[in-house]
Amino acid sequence: MRKDASGKQHFKIVFVGPSLAGKTTLLRRLHSDVTGIKKGGLNSIEDPSGRTIYFDFSPFMATSNVILDIYTVAGQKRHRHQRALVLKGVDGLLFVADSSRAMLADNVESAEELKKELGDKLNKEIPLVIVLNKRDLPDAMDKRELIDALNLGTNLPVYETIATEGIGVKRAFQSLAREVLLKQVYNM
Repeated sequence: MRKDASGKQHFKIVFVGPSLAGKTTLLRRLHSDVTGIKKGGLNSIEDPSGRTIYFDFSPFMATSNVILDIYTVAGQKRHRHQRALVLKGVDGLLFVADSSRAMLADNVESAEELKKELGDKLNKEIPLVIVLNKRDLPDAMDKRELIDALNLGTNLPVYETIATEGIGVKRAFQSLAREVLLKQVYNM
């Protein structure tokens, strides 16, 4: 959490996960579908094919004094250094897993990188919500099997989503925002 010059509190939320899991699609859905909240522009740094090459960003004003600065990270393996930079000062994480069985190794590798990068802070100081995206795929893994394979901790909030249709997206985000505010503001 940081305070800006006008005294507003900014909380940094980062969507992490493997390449093409749907992090940017989740953010775009939130930006277009969530009503009743002020949002800044949606900024993306992407290559000509539309893939994120550094991060995406959009601020959401939760109250007149609380702003949720939402970032996504590039999931491609070659962007590991950029991910580490974006994770600096993170207040909450949304881990986006691709439900396809073909993506299992990429999901696990991304989860392991996250655990290595944040160590003991993960789940203790930094709240984590897991999103199992692309639940509509014909080869979508069983929920419990995928969660166990990620090995990110127990008793974490888990949401099944179809980001392209907006299914489950808002609820997952609300859960993470709640966890971040409880942890960072109320130290719960």
